[in-house]
Amino acid sequence: MRRCWPLANDDRRMIDYHDKEWGRPVHDDRKHFEYLLLDAFQAGLSWRTILNKRENFKKAFSRFNPEAVARYDERKIKKLLSDAGIIRNRLKISGAVRNAKAFLKIQSEFGSFDKYIWQFTNDRTIPNKWRHIKELPAKTKESDAMSRDLKKRGFTFVGSTICYAYMQAAGLVNDHLIGCPRHGRSQKN
Repeated sequence: MRRCWPLANDDRRMIDYHDKEWGRPVHDDRKHFEYLLLDAFQAGLSWRTILNKRENFKKAFSRFNPEAVARYDERKIKKLLSDAGIIRNRLKISGAVRNAKAFLKIQSEFGSFDKYIWQFTNDRTIPNKWRHIKELPAKTKESDAMSRDLKKRGFTFVGSTICYAYMQAAGLVNDHLIGCPRHGRSQKN
């Protein structure tokens, strides 16, 4: 099978993530929060590093429950800073707490984060038709707009490049390459 990512062919975790998750449209708020949190922690690192620590992140961040994470205090942040199973970066950990609070405000305003986030792609997956990995953009006008709005609402670690990576993961865009068997299967549900 010819997958989008050359490295995916030698790593079971990467293969499973590519084949079963990446690019599938997400409509579950907790999954949205998970992807946003993990993409923020990935900034400056490889996705493989984050994926290898995903279960540790899940335990450390209350199974990606934004209500629980929003209540983290300085004591909890210090505890997380000593957890070798995650990325121990104070700004990113504090940012996760801040983002959880902003996430909850969006849920309250829109009824769900899902309803809010899909507006940036007009409630549909943007179907791209890339042939080579080098064609994939780092950001788009949609990720620029998403980044601006999330920042305005209090989020941090949501630059346009991080937003675009999130959009790829959550299926707001279909960036599976044309030759990839997953390309035609990534559609908005």
